[in-house]
Amino acid sequence: MRRLFRIVIVLLVVVAGVSIPPAYADGARIVGEVRIDERTTDLVIDSPALGTTAKVRVLVPSNYSTRPERSFPQLWLLHGCCADQDTVPTPDYLGWAAHTDVEEFTADKDVVVIMPAGGYAAFYSAWRTGKPDWEAFHTSEVRQLIESTYRVNRTRAVAGLSTGGYGAMAYAFRHKGMFAGAASYSGLPNTLLPVAAQLIQLILVRQGHGPEDLWGSQWWDHAVWSARNPFDHVDDLRGTALYVSSGDGRQAGNPWSTDPIEAAALASSRTFTDRLRLRGIPVTVDYYGDGTHSWPHWERELHTSWPFLATALGLAGSE
Repeated sequence: MRRLFRIVIVLLVVVAGVSIPPAYADGARIVGEVRIDERTTDLVIDSPALGTTAKVRVLVPSNYSTRPERSFPQLWLLHGCCADQDTVPTPDYLGWAAHTDVEEFTADKDVVVIMPAGGYAAFYSAWRTGKPDWEAFHTSEVRQLIESTYRVNRTRAVAGLSTGGYGAMAYAFRHKGMFAGAASYSGLPNTLLPVAAQLIQLILVRQGHGPEDLWGSQWWDHAVWSARNPFDHVDDLRGTALYVSSGDGRQAGNPWSTDPIEAAALASSRTFTDRLRLRGIPVTVDYYGDGTHSWPHWERELHTSWPFLATALGLAGSE
């Protein structure tokens, strides 16, 4: 009789379309859900990996509700470290939505877009003390919760800007096979290049941390840095579709201007793609010349790289 009662309850839940947020062995669970509009939902996740709650914005395609029989591939978009704190702060998980046309651009794309919080100066990694562990939050907790809550399949691509570009490549090699494609826009895929390592430490200090709080010293803790450096693990990216882009730090029409952050991103990216090519690993490159470390260029790169992402997601031919 008790078994029959459970079966009836399950049937009622399925028929009514009631969503019961799951929890996993690691304890991660959805504790809040705000429906913004027909396509947009913000999730609040209680994360043991972070030791706190964090938010994720999810965009479903316009035909999500009219195609109940279909599962959709996943596009993960990773934010940078600190671009939104100079004026009116924007929560990091809203960076793509606030500064680009991602909502309009993806409306007719058959993909579910996941834009998670990444923490300011988090670098998509476990910190030296173990927490916060943004890598576990994204690749384990958020992934499981998304895949049990939404009609998504296991085909995934990841793209990120600035430190999120590093994160895209780091996740792709550290979780081989999880992402069919990875794209870095103005990222730092070679963290041990001196100019990149110095920039990482400057970002940490700017955000109120010690320069060695993330991975320790790049000299005395070289093995820790190397274990998370995509440049040192390019062979683990073999078989993953790769896209790397960056500007040169100059403003269009002003050859004397210099954006040192974008220049560092270009240097880091070039050494990375040079090594990929040396190892015979295919990579799509867009070093577009004039361009600063700013949202208009990243929005354009999302558009430019869409054919690449669509192919990785099995949506070849999608405009």
